[in-house]
Amino acid sequence: MSYLRTPEHRALRAALIHLWKPWERSTGPKSKAGKERSAMRGFKGGDRKEMRELARALKSQKGIISCL
Repeated sequence: MSYLRTPEHRALRAALIHLWKPWERSTGPKSKAGKERSAMRGFKGGDRKEMRELARALKSQKGIISCL
């Protein structure tokens, strides 16, 4: 059974959301340090590319050594 949103249901939800005004109570970093920390959450580090190249080089060396 799927959840069907009728136009009436959507209008009711929109009206309720406008009454609640959740955007006025939204959370998130307020200080400059908190915003900087939040901005770095997706950062994976700067040496991933070098580590991949190193792994490729080691894999190719392993193949060469096994042929000897």
